[in-house]
Amino acid sequence: MTHLQLPAISSIAQTIQLAIAPVFLLAGIGAILNVVASRLARVVDRSRSLSDLYPTTEGAEHTRIVWELRLLDRRMGYANAAIALCVASAVMVCLLVALLFVTQIVGLPYRAAVAVCFILAMLLLIAGLLTFLYETRLALRAIRVREEMLEREEASRRWLGRWS
Repeated sequence: MTHLQLPAISSIAQTIQLAIAPVFLLAGIGAILNVVASRLARVVDRSRSLSDLYPTTEGAEHTRIVWELRLLDRRMGYANAAIALCVASAVMVCLLVALLFVTQIVGLPYRAAVAVCFILAMLLLIAGLLTFLYETRLALRAIRVREEMLEREEASRRWLGRWS
């Protein structure tokens, strides 16, 4: 009966040190997920409030609500995609940490697999962040203040009147 030869404590300690950076990466991904999930919740709340107004509006106001509901629907899709990509990145980081320990304990040459996991984690995180960036750009379309509400000419007259 052969026994599995476990590595020395010093090599396990070294593996733990190697795993610290990916664990910090997991914490960062968790923070990003928190932000994206919060934005998604706000989008859902806004769509619910507009859905309540939808049957009571007519004309230009109704058109504006339909436009914004369509935009909110797109934003929900992008936020969900960003969450999925960031979660997939976090899963790859977890797999990376597990592989670090497996390669150390079993002594198998999985260095290439560790590198591939890290590269995939970064690519998924980049895709998630770019998707989140696109969602924020979509959000800017909805928060533009209508020109007639800005009263630009009147405001500039008041501002110039202060200096006359």
